[in-house]
Amino acid sequence: MASSITDIPDQLLTEIFLRLPTPQDLTRVSAACVTFRRISTDRSFLRSFRCLHAPSLLGFLDLDGFHPAMPSTPAVRALAAAADFTFSFLPSHRRWTVQDFRDGLVLLARNIGEHGQPPVFRDLVVCDPLHRRYVLLPPLPHDLAASLEHPVSEACWKRFLVPLGEEEVVAGETTFRVILICKTSLAAFNFSSSTDQWQAAVPKDLNDLAFGKGNIHRRHYAYGCFYWDWVNFRMKKLLLLDTRKMEFSTADLPPGEWTYEGIAIVEAGGGRLGIFGFHCETPSDLSYTVARNKGESPTQWQMEKTISLDSRYKYFIKDATRRYLFLTRREAPSFYNELVGYFSIDVKTLQLQRVYHKQHYFMNEAYSYINFPPSLLSSRRI
Repeated sequence: MASSITDIPDQLLTEIFLRLPTPQDLTRVSAACVTFRRISTDRSFLRSFRCLHAPSLLGFLDLDGFHPAMPSTPAVRALAAAADFTFSFLPSHRRWTVQDFRDGLVLLARNIGEHGQPPVFRDLVVCDPLHRRYVLLPPLPHDLAASLEHPVSEACWKRFLVPLGEEEVVAGETTFRVILICKTSLAAFNFSSSTDQWQAAVPKDLNDLAFGKGNIHRRHYAYGCFYWDWVNFRMKKLLLLDTRKMEFSTADLPPGEWTYEGIAIVEAGGGRLGIFGFHCETPSDLSYTVARNKGESPTQWQMEKTISLDSRYKYFIKDATRRYLFLTRREAPSFYNELVGYFSIDVKTLQLQRVYHKQHYFMNEAYSYINFPPSLLSSRRI
């Protein structure tokens, strides 16, 4: 006898829906009938679907607003139409500056001089531009601010969000963390929305880590730790901050001469670190090196692959996420030549793709917006 598709057991429908190729397909399925809607909106089902389907690159956020990624897919257009990247839902929304973006959330700082507050510890807000919700962070307690031995200027501080771990993503975690760190000393403070409190990192002296005068440069993240290049050491060492213990330490780079065009530390899988970078021998070849052993500071490395790029151009690594490596391209050989493209490399497939191009547009302080399109999967975090 013929039967309706709604007669199929829920368990089997769940397995079918998990195998849909894109989030857009799941959205269309959820609109088909009440049964499909109930299954596709179940929290446990959505957690499983998010695990199997990596979020897409939808665009970039900088001081000038939101810039849709190329190509212009339906998901990209839907986000550009649905989200409020002018932050009009914030109080005095024109007086905030973007500091970071992670997991659908944007961190902003109030412009210097507002309400006469000290310039170093400015007001911070975390917001969700897609669902127009925000949380104003409490000020840093006086006892923590007083723990700094010497006054530090505003330009020395960086503010950023801590990415969610895989377990937190699977669990549909709605909390967030913000870290405030000084670039010229090892002063750091951590805010957790789960406790609504700030805490200071374990104190550490630069001399104890064999660092002299210098400055932390590019920021990387993998397996719960932030890594920074230490410029005065010509990138031979990395400064490391364990976000679980809030402790500083150091890590060594793989052997070889790494160029100033940048490196990027990524999660290679199985708890191992991976490093993208350029070597002095062939500047147009991008190498991918993977640690043989697990840990925050591995000692054994293996060259995994070399990606040959167009030698007519100069490439610079700008950012990396769990899925993408981002590079800018300029006319060789000068660093100051006009930027002629912004590219991504899929960390898993190692495929190169142009994701943005605009004349005279410099993506030096742009943050990648990687999330699910406005749908069942882009649930509210705040």
